[in-house]
Amino acid sequence: MLDPIIAFFQRIFSAIGRGIGMIIAWILFPFLSASRWYASRGLIIKAVVGLFLLILVGAYGHFIWMTQVWTGFNPDYVAAYKLDQRKFAAGQDVSGAENAAPTACQTSGIVEIAADLIDQEVNQNAWISSMPLYKLGLFGMDWDHTPWLDNKASFQRGVNQTVRRTTVELVDSLARVRGTSGINNTLQLARSNMQYDEGSWYVSFSPFGFRTPTQDVYRQAVTQLNQFNTELGKCQSVFDGRADNLLEFLDRIANDLGSTSAMLRERSENYNAGWFDTRADDRFWFAYGQLYGYYGILTAARADFGPVIRERNLAPLWNEMLKQFRAALNIQPAIISNGREDGWIMPTHLATQGFYILRARSNLIEVRDVLDR
Repeated sequence: MLDPIIAFFQRIFSAIGRGIGMIIAWILFPFLSASRWYASRGLIIKAVVGLFLLILVGAYGHFIWMTQVWTGFNPDYVAAYKLDQRKFAAGQDVSGAENAAPTACQTSGIVEIAADLIDQEVNQNAWISSMPLYKLGLFGMDWDHTPWLDNKASFQRGVNQTVRRTTVELVDSLARVRGTSGINNTLQLARSNMQYDEGSWYVSFSPFGFRTPTQDVYRQAVTQLNQFNTELGKCQSVFDGRADNLLEFLDRIANDLGSTSAMLRERSENYNAGWFDTRADDRFWFAYGQLYGYYGILTAARADFGPVIRERNLAPLWNEMLKQFRAALNIQPAIISNGREDGWIMPTHLATQGFYILRARSNLIEVRDVLDR
């Protein structure tokens, strides 16, 4: 009675085994063909090819190491700045001499953290997006379209988005007295450098020519941001910590987070491949990088705009907003899954990340509305 059933399952497993064997043979075929070709070549050709393969293996080993080691990554990085101990707003006279020209002013926490964020990505780490092997992809396929080796690049681009937005706001409003002062040239250079293409290497093939690598340009922006803070500390520059400037800054950040939330929602609603969604990880880590960067920037803004926050009694709301940003940074899954929201096997990390972003953005808008009263 059981023989037909046993035979049926034997045929099924046999077919599965043959299918797996065909897939493995198809994958190994080019390598086996290359090894046979290599074995039939002369000594000189073998030496040249062997050296090339050795360099290629070493380059990929280095590339994999750079993508997997995240130097300086710490969700609680803002604690090291001790911003809650600052007694003066950014640009405020701290020299203590009455009825005298200021000789020392409070530097900006926003500028300091913005500079340190990009320093972490181009000096403490390799900038992944402009590495040649990242640009080549996996057999011509963009790494962002695969589930491997793109998480760090996406995180860096998310952090970079926060610094780009911050430098724009510094130039347009925060570092100038509206109507009575011009644009700060040092910050203007920093903003221009932060808009530079994220994937540039020494050589470009479209169009063909030589270019400055992305990380070199971003390093210049780090220098310029630090230079502005030095000038501010000497009272040679201004930081206009007015309530309307803060309100405008929060508006821009809320718009940024709204765009990211829409990106996550689109992917979550239209693609439900679970662990097999190869684009879910780069969206997740881009959003994570944004939250990581804005957590530091907004913590610094609390210190830089201290008088405004105290005057409007915003401290409780501001602290709650920062708690929401920090809570979102607790989500660090080893494998990103984009499952159905009502699924019971595969989780939906994109929807979870989107929920945290909307919650943080809701608190941000609440702070903004209080400022607008």
